[in-house]
Amino acid sequence: MLNIVLLEPEMPANTGNIGRTCVAAGARLHLIEPMGFLINDKMLKRAGLDYWHKLDVITYINYEDFLEKNQGAKIYMATTKSKQKYTDVSYEEDAYIMFGKESAGIPEELLLGNKENCVRIPMMPEERSLNLSNSVAIVLYEALRQQGFPCLEGQGQLHRYEW
Repeated sequence: MLNIVLLEPEMPANTGNIGRTCVAAGARLHLIEPMGFLINDKMLKRAGLDYWHKLDVITYINYEDFLEKNQGAKIYMATTKSKQKYTDVSYEEDAYIMFGKESAGIPEELLLGNKENCVRIPMMPEERSLNLSNSVAIVLYEALRQQGFPCLEGQGQLHRYEW
């Protein structure tokens, strides 16, 4: 199972959207505190719609707690600062893909300690960043594509007609 990690997320709507994406993709969501909202925030639930109760989500009190409870995890860090594109790596089936908070991303100290596992989504040079939930979807679905979309078959049915 792929793992999406949000380091100190600030916006409940983004986290709710990411939770919904994780449910649809069969991924686990890891939330590292402090967060800019409470886990029961109505904006979080609203963005996650009726998917939130299906979400496999784990929270941690800080980054050290996350590392302690996930020893040996292969962590890819998504950042606008990497030289390596998100399509340049091969994601393991149990990879952890980390994204930083909306206002600042992942701290540079953490990035420097994981240079070989930092990835970025290409953008126009004058643009600062993409929306966090969009970034998660882009990278998560690339990892799933590389793995042949495990367990995601059986979709594509019309409601009133047949193909």
